[in-house]
Amino acid sequence: MSAQGELAPIIIKKKKGGGGDGHHGGAWKVAYADFVTAMMAFFLLMWLLNATTEKQRKGLADYFSPSIPLSRVSGGGNGAFNGDSMHTEDIMPQNGSGASAEHPEEAQQAKGNTGVEQDSEKKKADEVLVSVQDALSAQSGESTVSIEMSRHIVTRVTDEGLIIELFDTVDQPLFDGESATPTALFRDLVRMVARVTSVVDNKIAVGGHTRSQPVVLANNPIWELSHARADETRKLLESGGMPAQRIRRVTGHADRKLSQDNPMSTKNNRIEIILLRE
Repeated sequence: MSAQGELAPIIIKKKKGGGGDGHHGGAWKVAYADFVTAMMAFFLLMWLLNATTEKQRKGLADYFSPSIPLSRVSGGGNGAFNGDSMHTEDIMPQNGSGASAEHPEEAQQAKGNTGVEQDSEKKKADEVLVSVQDALSAQSGESTVSIEMSRHIVTRVTDEGLIIELFDTVDQPLFDGESATPTALFRDLVRMVARVTSVVDNKIAVGGHTRSQPVVLANNPIWELSHARADETRKLLESGGMPAQRIRRVTGHADRKLSQDNPMSTKNNRIEIILLRE
């Protein structure tokens, strides 16, 4: 037998090293960490919404809104904004002094240098409303209201503006009976309000309110009555020298917004004259 025939065959065996099952990898851990982070952010958002007031939430929103004045002048080129400047109503944030449309709607108009109301401007507007409030207060040294009139006036500054509330008393109603005919006292009150508020140019809203009726009527007149009284107040304001253009709205609220716990209280018969914020 030859020497070549005596050689044993060479067998090569390849053995693959095991890396463990699929769950021993790290990809699922990354996905799980992203999920936990997202859930944590979600619950943090829910907690903030529940633990803060509307004013605080607005402050947080203003904090994250852009506050750096940008250029008011368009370059006129074909760049990223196609020639529009950053203060046009189509580009956010709205931070310029005007808008690109010739007659833009109020919601589309640019809102000033930063897009938010300046603190100094808001403070100045509040001071103007407070000065009118002081003039209507019998406790103010500059009050133009008699003691008798002051018993029918309540004023308060709200987010909507300065609310001047004129209301009935048991012994001195502002209207004759259940009608829209004003008494002499009410005429004097409204004309005095027109005179005092002539120092400002805020728009005016008039609202009529009535007390509830003691019985349920088939044709309840309180809606028509509240609107008729509000409209009569508008006429008295205009006859007292207030320009008709300042009247923004006249509304009858019936007995839907009571000021007293007792729905049939006389003080629920009242007129609200609101100096609206600009």
